[in-house]
This record gives sequence, C-alpha cells and structure tokens, in this order.
Amino acid sequence: MPLVRVITDEGDQLGVLKIEEALDKATEMGRDLVEVSPTADPPVCRIMDYGKFKYQQAKKRQEAKKRQTVILIKEVKLRPKTEAHDVETKLKHVMRFLDEGNKVKISVVFRGREITHPELGLSVLRDIVVRIGDTAIIEVEPRLEGRAMTMMVAPKAEKSA
Repeated sequence: MPLVRVITDEGDQLGVLKIEEALDKATEMGRDLVEVSPTADPPVCRIMDYGKFKYQQAKKRQEAKKRQTVILIKEVKLRPKTEAHDVETKLKHVMRFLDEGNKVKISVVFRGREITHPELGLSVLRDIVVRIGDTAIIEVEPRLEGRAMTMMVAPKAEKSA
C-alpha cells in the first residue's frame, strides 16, 4: 500500500498516511488531495481547495501581465532621394514612436543603381540622428543589409529623481 506525507492547507503536518486515509481526510475536510512533490520519499500531498488555488494562480499571472511593459519595434522606410518635407513627416512619426516608448528601425531602401551610392543613404540617416538629438540613443549603427541601410534607435531611459 503506497504511503504519502500529508500537509494541510494551513501547513500543519498530518504525518505519513496511506493514500486511502489521506483521501478520506481530504473529503472529511471538504477539500482536495493534491500531490505537491512526487519525487520526495514518501511523496508529499497537500490537502487544499484546488479550485481556489488555480484561481489565485490565474490572478497572479494576470497581475504580472499588467505590470510588464511591451516594447514594439516600429519601422520607418525612406529612400535616398526622399524630399525634405517627406523626411520631416517621417521624422515626426519617429518622434511619436519614441515618445510612446517604442524602438524605431529606420531604413533607407535603395532601388536599381542607387545602391552604388550608399553614402547618400548614410547622409540621410546621419541627418535624422542630428534632428532627433538627445531624445533617443542609437542602438544599432547604420549598416548596409542587402538593398537597405538600416539603423535602430531607442528612446532614452527616463532618469529617476
């Protein structure tokens, strides 16, 4: 006959009992018998309200999910020959994304023979960095990946006073 160590939901030890006796104690108390540590010798079981336990675990997970912050990566695409006014509009989008606390991937996409002049894309990205100023930090320096030159920008961490 298998034996188990039984603990009540208050933490009191009832000792080592046969499984049938432990089940009888649990039903007598109006609770469930839950195996807590199956690898122990003898295995440890707890007399508890399992439904209430599951409910509390779900509440804890929900509360932890509320407290976590999700950082998204937004992308803004440009071309080397994008006009100044359009760059201003894209820059406003970048600033808004940074204010919301998101990271921004800025890409300059080259088409056709534009790829022969990567310095044009680099100058566009450098101009954006100058205009952003102190509101963000460059997380990934500009680099050429295929037909696009990309750079990652993240919002500056808030200083705690």
